[in-house]
Amino acid sequence: MGLKYLHTMVRVKDLEASMTFYQQLGLRETKRMENEGGRFTLVFMAPPGQEECPIELTYNWDGDEGLPSDSRHFGHLAYRVDNIYDLCQKLMDTGITINRPPRDGHMAFVRSPDNISIELLQEGERLAPTEPWASMPNTGHW
Repeated sequence: MGLKYLHTMVRVKDLEASMTFYQQLGLRETKRMENEGGRFTLVFMAPPGQEECPIELTYNWDGDEGLPSDSRHFGHLAYRVDNIYDLCQKLMDTGITINRPPRDGHMAFVRSPDNISIELLQEGERLAPTEPWASMPNTGHW
Protein backbone atom coordinates (compact mmCIF):
# COMPACT_ATOMS: atom_id res chain seq x y z
CA MET A 1 0.00 0.00 0.00
CA GLY A 2 1.48 3.34 -1.05
CA LEU A 3 1.50 6.49 1.01
CA LYS A 4 1.63 10.05 -0.31
CA TYR A 5 1.82 13.28 1.69
CA LEU A 6 -1.19 15.51 0.96
CA HIS A 7 -1.16 18.57 3.22
CA THR A 8 -1.01 19.95 6.74
CA MET A 9 -4.17 21.63 8.08
CA VAL A 10 -4.30 24.45 10.61
CA ARG A 11 -7.41 26.25 11.79
CA VAL A 12 -7.29 30.04 11.62
CA LYS A 13 -9.33 32.79 13.28
CA ASP A 14 -8.63 35.55 10.73
CA LEU A 15 -8.23 34.18 7.21
CA GLU A 16 -6.86 37.37 5.68
CA ALA A 17 -4.28 37.93 8.45
CA SER A 18 -3.13 34.32 8.20
CA MET A 19 -2.90 34.43 4.41
CA THR A 20 -0.87 37.64 4.60
CA PHE A 21 1.52 36.00 7.08
CA TYR A 22 2.09 32.92 4.89
CA GLN A 23 2.48 35.15 1.81
CA GLN A 24 5.28 36.99 3.63
CA LEU A 25 7.00 33.61 4.00
CA GLY A 26 6.71 33.14 0.23
CA LEU A 27 3.69 30.82 0.00
CA ARG A 28 0.99 31.44 -2.59
CA GLU A 29 -2.66 30.40 -2.75
CA THR A 30 -3.02 27.31 -4.94
CA LYS A 31 -6.64 26.34 -4.28
CA ARG A 32 -9.71 27.65 -2.47
CA MET A 33 -12.92 25.87 -1.49
CA GLU A 34 -15.98 27.60 -0.04
CA ASN A 35 -18.51 25.33 1.69
CA GLU A 36 -21.79 27.16 2.31
CA GLY A 37 -23.44 24.15 3.97
CA GLY A 38 -20.60 23.61 6.40
CA ARG A 39 -19.94 27.37 6.66
CA PHE A 40 -16.18 27.16 6.16
CA THR A 41 -13.46 28.14 3.71
CA LEU A 42 -10.37 26.09 2.89
CA VAL A 43 -7.38 27.89 1.39
CA PHE A 44 -4.39 25.86 0.27
CA MET A 45 -1.04 27.68 0.13
CA ALA A 46 2.34 26.36 -0.99
CA PRO A 47 5.77 27.60 -2.03
CA PRO A 48 6.02 28.28 -5.78
CA GLY A 49 7.00 25.11 -7.60
CA GLN A 50 6.01 22.95 -4.62
CA GLU A 51 2.26 22.90 -5.01
CA GLU A 52 2.26 19.25 -3.91
CA CYS A 53 3.29 20.37 -0.37
CA PRO A 54 0.54 22.76 0.75
CA ILE A 55 -0.68 23.99 4.05
CA GLU A 56 -4.48 24.06 4.36
CA LEU A 57 -5.89 27.06 6.21
CA THR A 58 -9.34 26.18 7.56
CA TYR A 59 -11.54 29.15 8.38
CA ASN A 60 -14.90 28.60 10.09
CA TRP A 61 -17.26 31.44 9.15
CA ASP A 62 -19.04 31.44 12.52
CA GLY A 63 -15.84 31.58 14.55
CA ASP A 64 -13.90 28.82 16.19
CA GLU A 65 -13.87 28.99 19.97
CA GLY A 66 -12.04 25.67 20.03
CA LEU A 67 -8.83 27.32 18.90
CA PRO A 68 -6.34 27.33 21.78
CA SER A 69 -4.58 30.51 22.76
CA ASP A 70 -1.24 28.74 22.33
CA SER A 71 -0.87 26.13 19.57
CA ARG A 72 2.37 24.55 20.74
CA HIS A 73 0.61 21.17 20.93
CA PHE A 74 0.57 21.26 17.10
CA GLY A 75 4.35 21.28 16.86
CA HIS A 76 5.54 23.37 13.92
CA LEU A 77 5.76 23.76 10.18
CA ALA A 78 9.27 23.88 8.70
CA TYR A 79 10.55 25.54 5.53
CA ARG A 80 14.02 25.59 4.00
CA VAL A 81 15.01 29.10 2.88
CA ASP A 82 17.63 30.51 0.49
CA ASN A 83 18.89 33.18 2.91
CA ILE A 84 17.64 33.10 6.49
CA TYR A 85 18.93 36.57 7.31
CA ASP A 86 17.24 38.19 4.32
CA LEU A 87 13.90 36.48 4.99
CA CYS A 88 13.97 37.30 8.73
CA GLN A 89 14.72 40.95 7.93
CA LYS A 90 11.86 41.05 5.41
CA LEU A 91 9.50 39.53 7.99
CA MET A 92 10.63 41.99 10.69
CA ASP A 93 10.16 44.89 8.27
CA THR A 94 6.50 43.87 7.88
CA GLY A 95 5.98 43.73 11.66
CA ILE A 96 6.40 39.99 12.21
CA THR A 97 8.21 39.10 15.44
CA ILE A 98 11.22 36.81 15.11
CA ASN A 99 10.67 34.65 18.20
CA ARG A 100 13.92 32.74 17.88
CA PRO A 101 16.39 34.79 15.80
CA PRO A 102 18.85 33.02 13.47
CA ARG A 103 21.83 33.63 15.77
CA ASP A 104 23.54 30.52 14.41
CA GLY A 105 22.95 31.39 10.74
CA HIS A 106 20.90 28.21 10.45
CA MET A 107 17.56 28.25 12.27
CA ALA A 108 14.85 30.74 13.25
CA PHE A 109 11.25 30.55 14.47
CA VAL A 110 8.29 32.86 13.92
CA ARG A 111 4.59 32.50 14.77
CA SER A 112 1.54 32.96 12.60
CA PRO A 113 -1.39 35.13 13.74
CA ASP A 114 -2.91 31.87 15.09
CA ASN A 115 0.21 30.97 17.12
CA ILE A 116 1.37 28.28 14.69
CA SER A 117 5.11 27.92 15.14
CA ILE A 118 7.09 28.13 11.88
CA GLU A 119 10.70 26.89 11.72
CA LEU A 120 12.95 28.46 9.09
CA LEU A 121 16.09 26.51 8.16
CA GLN A 122 18.98 27.81 6.05
CA GLU A 123 19.56 25.92 2.79
CA GLY A 124 23.01 24.30 2.71
CA GLU A 125 25.72 25.42 5.09
CA ARG A 126 25.05 27.78 7.98
CA LEU A 127 25.61 31.44 7.26
CA ALA A 128 28.32 33.16 9.28
CA PRO A 129 26.92 34.71 12.47
CA THR A 130 26.22 38.39 11.93
CA GLU A 131 24.52 41.28 13.67
CA PRO A 132 21.87 42.11 14.58
CA TRP A 133 21.01 38.42 14.65
CA ALA A 134 23.99 37.11 16.62
CA SER A 135 23.10 39.06 19.77
CA MET A 136 19.32 39.29 19.36
CA PRO A 137 17.43 37.69 22.28
CA ASN A 138 14.46 35.37 21.96
CA THR A 139 11.03 36.97 22.09
CA GLY A 140 8.28 34.91 23.68
CA HIS A 141 8.46 31.24 22.80
CA TRP A 142 8.21 29.16 19.70
